[in-house]
Amino acid sequence: MYEHYKTAEKKFWHPMSSSAAANRGKTLVIARGDGNHITDIDGNRLLDGVGGLWNVNVGHNRAEVKAAIAAQLDELAYYQTFDGIAHPRVFDLAERLTTMFAQERMTRVLFNSGGSDAVETALKMARQYWIAAGQPGRTRFLSLRNGYHGVHVGGTSVGGNGVYHYNHGPLLAGCHLLDTPWLYRNPWDCRDPEQLVEHCIRQLEEQIALLGAQTIAAFIAEPVQGAGGVIVPPATYWKRLREACDRHEILLIADEVVTGFGRSGCMLGSRGWGVAPDILCLAKGISAGYIPLGATVFNQRISDAIENGPGFSNVIMHGYTYSGHPTACAAALAVLDIVEAEDLPGNAARVGAALIEQLQPLAERYDVVGEVRGKGLMIALDLVADKRTRQPLDPAAGHAARIAECARAEGVLVRPVGNKIILSPPLTLTLDEAGTLAAALDAALARNR
Repeated sequence: MYEHYKTAEKKFWHPMSSSAAANRGKTLVIARGDGNHITDIDGNRLLDGVGGLWNVNVGHNRAEVKAAIAAQLDELAYYQTFDGIAHPRVFDLAERLTTMFAQERMTRVLFNSGGSDAVETALKMARQYWIAAGQPGRTRFLSLRNGYHGVHVGGTSVGGNGVYHYNHGPLLAGCHLLDTPWLYRNPWDCRDPEQLVEHCIRQLEEQIALLGAQTIAAFIAEPVQGAGGVIVPPATYWKRLREACDRHEILLIADEVVTGFGRSGCMLGSRGWGVAPDILCLAKGISAGYIPLGATVFNQRISDAIENGPGFSNVIMHGYTYSGHPTACAAALAVLDIVEAEDLPGNAARVGAALIEQLQPLAERYDVVGEVRGKGLMIALDLVADKRTRQPLDPAAGHAARIAECARAEGVLVRPVGNKIILSPPLTLTLDEAGTLAAALDAALARNR
């Protein structure tokens, strides 16, 4: 059935990969998925420690989601939401989201097709807010080093990792990076959480003073940085960030594409820090990968200003052909039923804490593991050349890829990213499966001493 794919020439490029090497190299072809496991075309069954790509939060092959998709296809596969046209599911999902995030005072949703769209929408609408509010000079954006905000020009411009910039410049002007509140590596060589927060907020205040608050539209950040290496900020950082944004009337955008709907152990990553942003960027977990979908959600402050804005400033000249796609909305509604009914945020917190506890000894057992860190079911093993100096391993050496390959031989799929091993399994992961993940990584590291 699958023999053709073992020798087939690739007519596609792999995202985030070397175009030549990836197209010549051996390919892992996933054929089936069920629960928290996937199966490749050779019949090898693997525990999915990657969760698709941070997004298959409810697990694979859920009957409830498939039934919702099939029912919607029988009713209406697609219609658009432009120009005063809508369909029942877009009403239902917008109501569901604003209800779920009522404590953040969220009142309006713009739907799209994924995380990069959600961020682009947030950046554009933040600028529109300030035009409607009578301060059109607020156009700049602040963000954090190591942050990842998707691949559109706006999201790339506020992203904090040069590897995404090199081939696509020049980028959007007026984007300014600040240092990440990262205890393991920071320019102050600071190991005290509260002192680190002080350094970061002082730097933020200095940047605002330099640029002028009246020129800054918004600060965008992930509550826990995902692609940048699962960087968990000190517990007080987001509250201090919110306070600073409020002092200077700067919008706060939470990029919850990864952290939204439970991955960090709370329904929203920002809620887990006790903070209500002005704008939420959502995707991945909203539909758990079953149908592509994203959403940008706005609070009362934003909706009031834009809907009552003078002249053309109240017109939404932004949207996508697939904004509020009926089948995607139906899938999302079924997914959110599961997230709430099975308390997947709570499960992520419990099982994630147990998994991190089981992985911590690896940092003592193996010289190459500098740190194990994470929150909920987003976890990273930071691979180092020198534990004392915390010097990272050279990503080109391929050590992370070799560890991941050995883990696969143990029946577990993990994701090598540069000099890190990333874990982002479905939020339905069990304690027994967490033990399997930890044991597989232990064995893989032992084979790569």
